[in-house]
Amino acid sequence: MDYRGRFAPSPTGLLHFGSLVAAVGSWLCARHAGGRWLLRMEDIDPPREVAGSADAILAALPAFGLVADGPVLRQSQRSDAYAAAFARLRALDAVFPCWCSRSGLAASGLHRDGRCTSPPDPDREPAWRLRTPDIEIAFDDVLQGPQRQNLRETAGDFVIRRVEGLYSYQLACVVDDAHQGITEVVRGCDLLDSTPRQIHLQRLLGLPTPRYLHLPLALDAQGRKLSKSAQALPVDPADPLPALRRALDFLGQPVPTDAADAPGMLAAALRRFDPARMPQRSGCFVI
Repeated sequence: MDYRGRFAPSPTGLLHFGSLVAAVGSWLCARHAGGRWLLRMEDIDPPREVAGSADAILAALPAFGLVADGPVLRQSQRSDAYAAAFARLRALDAVFPCWCSRSGLAASGLHRDGRCTSPPDPDREPAWRLRTPDIEIAFDDVLQGPQRQNLRETAGDFVIRRVEGLYSYQLACVVDDAHQGITEVVRGCDLLDSTPRQIHLQRLLGLPTPRYLHLPLALDAQGRKLSKSAQALPVDPADPLPALRRALDFLGQPVPTDAADAPGMLAAALRRFDPARMPQRSGCFVI
């Protein structure tokens, strides 16, 4: 099967170093396999979006030599596809409406009942949750090794469609990975625990399961993920080489010393790219 990889940022701010690591890592893996590298903008959660950040991220990537093999897929334009997948789950009786409040669940832990334990409220819309069976999902991560998770104990009956009518990241991601024909998902380790939920959804919907490779996270001096850190300053598209060098070094790859521009640096890095050099553990990156 032809290799297809992707980079799928969320428009919650400008491109920062942690996101650049994920972009460069996924690009190197795709090009190393002789495959295609696609882009997807995960703009499915308007309340969390920062105005203008989607266009800013897409404009910044080419400055770092990262050019996709096709048009950008925008999740904000894919609601019909998510609605069709949701309808399929309803037909399977795999989801249920839920009026449980967040405060109520916070007191009792995860929702694991397979049905709503609160009375229906005719004055407000419910969320819709997936009935999560008491099963273990196992998979081999290309970088992080064997993974195993009890879905009910870890994730519980997780939300598929929110009260506002917005579809969840888990559902949209699964539907779009299948739509784009993604064969390997290369992304940050912060999404490692989402993978069993996505595999379960893929099985329910009859969708293929890609390989997964979860990259280490760039952390600040306090061990926080950069996207949630005050140190998560945006990288500079006007001066891309310093950030590219740091990203390659963070990924354990030799850093070209004689590249004149970003495309040249990536081309040189690709010639020497060795996936076995990539570190498993997240590391500290201090600006």
